[in-house]
Amino acid sequence: MTIPVWFITLPGIMALDLTGPAETLKLAGDAFSLRYIGPDESVLTSTGMSISRIEPLPETLPVGSLLVIPGVSDSSLWFDTPQALAARNWLLRIQPMIHARQLTLVCICSGSLLAARAGLLNGVQCTTHHDVIARLKAAEPGAIIKENRIFVEDRAIWTSAGITAGIDLSLHLIGHLCGSQVALNVAREMVVFFRRSGEDPQLSPWLRYRNHIHPAIHRAQDLMAQHPEQPWSLEEIASCAHVSARHLTRLFRQHLGISVRDYHQQLRLTVARQRLQQGEGSERAALSAGFSSSRQLRRALERWQE
Repeated sequence: MTIPVWFITLPGIMALDLTGPAETLKLAGDAFSLRYIGPDESVLTSTGMSISRIEPLPETLPVGSLLVIPGVSDSSLWFDTPQALAARNWLLRIQPMIHARQLTLVCICSGSLLAARAGLLNGVQCTTHHDVIARLKAAEPGAIIKENRIFVEDRAIWTSAGITAGIDLSLHLIGHLCGSQVALNVAREMVVFFRRSGEDPQLSPWLRYRNHIHPAIHRAQDLMAQHPEQPWSLEEIASCAHVSARHLTRLFRQHLGISVRDYHQQLRLTVARQRLQQGEGSERAALSAGFSSSRQLRRALERWQE
């Protein structure tokens, strides 16, 4: 059965918050039918691209529909417009269907703020982009906010973190509604190497230690991130970073608060966890991530869980 998907399309909408989930769901074939609704027939997106032929907000939605609220480029501006107020009032009217779980609500990035203003997140576990967490708390003090999460589900209400997390959530929904093989096929078609789960942190090791401007550290990180499974020695990494091994060790400690070896191991653990989540056996996941065995992987997991 084809599942109707309704995207609330407002002025200032983040282009990728809309097109990312839409393209992902569309690649699932006939499983979903996509509709775009809103107060205006045409809107300007965050990239300056216009979207037209937007349908009016309907009186009701078919039971079993997905209702998607994408984020906007500046939620302090675009969620205070007459169009956003009209969308909020419309959400209030269909609130009983959402609470009765007759609809599945999907909020991408700052879209959770609009849902909060419509009273949809009171007592609900949820998340949003890490830069918007404080505003979500202010919009709905009763929300149970899970920080540093890719996406969260509670009672058929799904909320996700920033921008590309909407693609991760869409793949997860495809797996949930259509089966894991369909989701895997879509991920491969999109050349998405890994499909993250909701338990993954927003700031994974690929991003968490990138908040610096030192070029030598970036060169070392780029090398390890491209091939985390390789048995890089400290000397090899330092040579590619154009510094001495001793100096690179000092730089990592000074700027990142972590050793080169531990940073490399965290990348490997991320790869191994992702492989395990995709259904690979522990031995194969360990070897693919550069560990010598599943026993070594287990020891590393235990160490970082301490």
